[in-house]
Amino acid sequence: MLACRSIQRGACSSLVWRRPAVRLFATEAETAQVTPSPCPTSSSDVDEPTTRPLKRSRASLHTAIILNRSPFLTRTPTPFERAFYAYQARIHRALHNPFPYDFYFKQGSPLETRFNIEERRRERRAFGAPFGTVKLEERDEATELMEMSMRDEADESMPRIHEADSQRKGQRNLYAMLRTNENGKDVWRLPTGPVGKGELLHVSAIRRLEDECGRNMDTWLVSRNPIGVYHPPKLNDVVFFYKAHILAGQVWPKQSRYQDFAWLTKGEIRRITDDEYWNGIRDMLSDF
Repeated sequence: MLACRSIQRGACSSLVWRRPAVRLFATEAETAQVTPSPCPTSSSDVDEPTTRPLKRSRASLHTAIILNRSPFLTRTPTPFERAFYAYQARIHRALHNPFPYDFYFKQGSPLETRFNIEERRRERRAFGAPFGTVKLEERDEATELMEMSMRDEADESMPRIHEADSQRKGQRNLYAMLRTNENGKDVWRLPTGPVGKGELLHVSAIRRLEDECGRNMDTWLVSRNPIGVYHPPKLNDVVFFYKAHILAGQVWPKQSRYQDFAWLTKGEIRRITDDEYWNGIRDMLSDF
């Protein structure tokens, strides 16, 4: 019995779990000594200092005004448009109900006679001869007298060309251009000027419009946001363009800076400006 118990105790003691030894990495890391790298002794080991790039000068901001006089006449139709409108008018006249003139005019009155003569003229204009003609046996004395009184009357449209500068070419968009001197050369430019320190762009545009074009006109600035930007090729400038409309009045530019001004169409501006300036502003101008 004693032998068996001693054997069991020995077996049990051999089965006891023992904790393995753990390396304390944190302690070892704290106790580890850091050896500093040796300083370079020769001049070849020292890196040469790098040269910094030169600072670019800040661009000078400018604002320019595209002062537009909008068309006040309808555009002249093309031959195809005229033919189309005439064809539509003939169809409308052929299909419309007759005008009840006996309800509006007293029978045999001069107004009725005048209306009948004008109606026959419209028929002849729409469909041509023999429409709108009166047979000899149907003519009376009242009709002949009325035709004689209406002989000097003619439906003629007013001319579209006016002598005033801002009223020329009423069916086209015109822009105010100023003639100034740059580098000893006369050039045509839109009203342009520098932006003041701490000044907003749209405020500078309004001030520039008054300073360059005078205060003898009523204008309307379309938006506070510019419609385009232009970078002169040989200058470190940035020009922001604002659009404005003239409602009344006339341009009176500064005599000390500008020699002349003109209201021009897009095609006329192309002929008097250089290629660089034209390429910068052509997309901001209307073709009509």
